[in-house]
Formats: sequence, structure tokens, C-alpha cells
Amino acid sequence: MIDVDKGGRPPFVFEQDQIASLEQLASYLTKGQLADYYGISENTFRAVEERQPEVFEAYKKGRAKQTVRMAQNLVSMAMAGNVTAAIFYLKTQSGWKEQEAEPQEIPQINIVVDSRAANAPAE
Repeated sequence: MIDVDKGGRPPFVFEQDQIASLEQLASYLTKGQLADYYGISENTFRAVEERQPEVFEAYKKGRAKQTVRMAQNLVSMAMAGNVTAAIFYLKTQSGWKEQEAEPQEIPQINIVVDSRAANAPAE
């Protein structure tokens, strides 16, 4: 059987230096932004990830490294006394949540005005 050229663009392939830079960029950019950076569509980027698993691994590694840096910074801020950082950490990592106040029934108050007091002369 004869192999027929179907036309179209050749598939995009990441070179090793591009994979290394992708790992660094992945800590700041989404897949769509990375695709824009490399001049390809997001669908093409995802297709490359399937063809080149090392691209997908570099993306995951870059994201994970940034998550570690951010978590370390958050813990440092919390340990330095930043109450907001401490609360955020405890809510997201330790399952803390704010308790909602239980609804309380307020008793009915009846106000009776004596008409004689309303018309009393001022002293």
C-alpha cells in the first residue's frame, strides 16, 4: 500500500530545551497561555502532551514546584503572625470551618403607650 501525504501542517514537537522552559513557565501560565506562548492552539498543546508524555510530566512538575513554593510562603506568613494566612491554611489544609450561629427565637415585645403620658405637660 502506498503511503499518501494527507497534507496539512506537520505535527508540533517540543524539543528538549523547550520542554525545560515549559517546566519553568508552567508554574505561572495555564495550558492555554503556554499554547499562546509557543504559537499553537490549546488543542494542539494537548495533542502534543499525548504524543510526548515528557511534555505532560514537565507541565505537572512545574505546577507542583510552584505549589510547594506558595505553600511554604503561606506557612512562613502564618508562623510570622499573619492571622489571615493562618486561618486560610487551617481552613484549606486542616478542615477548619466557621461555625454558623444557631438561629434563636426572639420573644415578641408588646409596647403599650398610655395616652395620658403622651399628652402630659412637660415639667
